[in-house]
This record gives sequence, C-alpha cells and structure tokens, in this order.
Amino acid sequence: MKITCVLDKLKTAVSKTEKITTKKASLSVLECLLLEVVNNTLYVRATNLEIGIEITVPVKVEEAGRVAVPADVLSQYLSHLPGDDSVELSYNKKTLTISSESSTTEIKTRDDEEFPSIPSVDSKNQTEIPTKQLTAGFKSVWYAASPSNMKPELSSVYMYNQENTLFFAATDSFRLAEKTISDTDINDLSILIPHRNVAEIIRILTNVDTTATITVGENQVTITTENIYISSRLIDGSFPDYKKIIPDTSEVTVTVPTEKFSNSLRISDIFSDKFNQLTLTTDPTKGRLSLTTSNTDIGENTTHIPVSLDGEEDGEEITVQFNHRYITDAFQSIESTEIELSLSTSAPMIIRPAGDKTFQYLVMPMSN
Repeated sequence: MKITCVLDKLKTAVSKTEKITTKKASLSVLECLLLEVVNNTLYVRATNLEIGIEITVPVKVEEAGRVAVPADVLSQYLSHLPGDDSVELSYNKKTLTISSESSTTEIKTRDDEEFPSIPSVDSKNQTEIPTKQLTAGFKSVWYAASPSNMKPELSSVYMYNQENTLFFAATDSFRLAEKTISDTDINDLSILIPHRNVAEIIRILTNVDTTATITVGENQVTITTENIYISSRLIDGSFPDYKKIIPDTSEVTVTVPTEKFSNSLRISDIFSDKFNQLTLTTDPTKGRLSLTTSNTDIGENTTHIPVSLDGEEDGEEITVQFNHRYITDAFQSIESTEIELSLSTSAPMIIRPAGDKTFQYLVMPMSN
C-alpha cells in the first residue's frame, strides 16, 4: 500500500473511528483501525462488535492494499503532527510508514486477516432523514436510558414512527425522555438501538450536515451518509408502553426561567444527601417555587424563584420530592429561555421547554 492524502481529512477519519476500538477484547485486532485502499479511496474502519464505523477519505493511490494499525498510536501521532497539508502512507514488512514534510514515523502493524467485517444490511426498509434532525433526536433522549444491561430494552433508545411523525424515546423507569420530529416522510420504523451505540452515533454525526439513509435489517441497522457508514446491532425486545404513564393533567403548571432554575439546582446539589433528594414547593400566595435540599453532614439550603403558577386552586401549596440529578439531566435537551413544570402531589412531573411541544421529560417522584 502506498498513498498520499490530505492530513486534515485523515485526522478527522481517525479521530472519529478510533474511539470505538476496545483494549479489553479477547481479539486483539479490535484495538486496531483497518486501513484499506480501493480505487482512489481510503476506507478507515473500526468495530467493537457492537457497532462498526467506516469513513472514506479520497486519496492519491500508487499502490492499493490494507493494514491493521493500533488505533491509539495512530490517533495520538496524527493529533500531534504539525499542520502539513498532506501525508504519505506506505506499508511494507508489517510496518506502516507515515511521512510528511516535517516528520517520518514507523508503526508496527497487526494481522489484518483477523479484522472482523462490518455488517451490512440487505433490506428495502430504508428511510432518509437530515443528519441534524437525527442527531437532535438522539441527543434529546439517549441519556435517559438505563446504564445497566439487566433489561436490554431499558438500556436502549426506541426509535419509531406514527404516520408522519418520528419518535425518539428512552427510559430507565425513573425518568423518561421523548422527542418528536414532525412532517417526516418515514417508512415503517420500530427499532431499539443500544444507548452506548447511540452515544457514538451522536459523536460521529455531530456537525455533519447532509442526509442520512437508515436501513433496517433483522438485527442490524445501518446509517449511511456521503462518506460515513455506521452499523449497529439492534436489541430484540419490546419497549415499555410509556404513553400510559404520562399524566394527562396536572394540579399546577409552573413556568420558570431556565437559567434561574438551572442555577438553583446547582446550589441544591451542594447540600443534597446521598439520595439526591430535592423538595419542590409551590407557593401561590407569593408566586414562587422553592427548592430545598438537606444533608446532615453539611447543612441545608432553600432557594426561592419567582415563577408563574397556573392551575392551583384555593391557594394550596404543592410539595413533591424528586432526584435532582434526573431533573438536571433534562437541561441538555432544552434551549428555550423558560421551561414548564407540570406538577401533582402523587404523579410524575413533566418538564417541557416553554412553547415547544416536540420534547417532554418525565421524572418519577421520590417517597418521603
């Protein structure tokens, strides 16, 4: 193999792919990136057997070939390489040589024959969607999935469509996030993607402004853009019928400035106990929401925020306890200057961006 390519494009391809390689696998080649040259294209591939990524880079080819090179070594070297315009890669006798105007290095390689193939999907079930919409949907919900694999359906992101609306949902049974994208031309879609794979998909596709083609197979889904190919396994299971637990009504709706609420939660975190318990109290007579946390070893804090209250009757207060960490997580999906909290004494709280019906976040209350 002997090629010349633009350094920045190679750096981008390597940095996006190398992060999914694994050093704890019984198959040592999974620590590597596979570099393969076909025609005038360099294919940079990585897989951890859960998710596979392939990114193409245009190159000038003198000799085709393929090589498996340790991902961390290649990535670290390229990241510190000065800003040369191009580099030359050549492979000979189990050594990859990388040459530029300012540097030459040799990296020992591995047996490329052991590198697993990245699965493909032969299916007519395809959907096209702008990558920015796809990543926005994933970003809005993936963090609400369970980190445990005890119940695989809860450690996944549920992606499905109803008529012309695409839904993204995730839950760990203590909180739930749902994002919708309307007016989409989506074929029948109902899949569960492992949330760790979703995190990688978000990372790889962030700042990619093109159209993604989603192809669904029996146990794999692929996402393809102009120069990126992602293949992820799917979870075989049924996502909970979460619509049943979303309250239709609430006792009060609190409209609160996003920044003030977020800052108050940061203060509350300082004084929270090991259970992260936060007490929310509405005060209709003073038009405020109070946040209280207490820790026997540190102290306690109550912060009052002026808010707009809608729905309380007879001026009665409502007091409910929540895990404040779950509430804080929702802010990564909220860009509006105000948020709405739908509260009841014995029902989940729903958080929504004010004026935005495409996202809702449900938090289960804690017992006293």
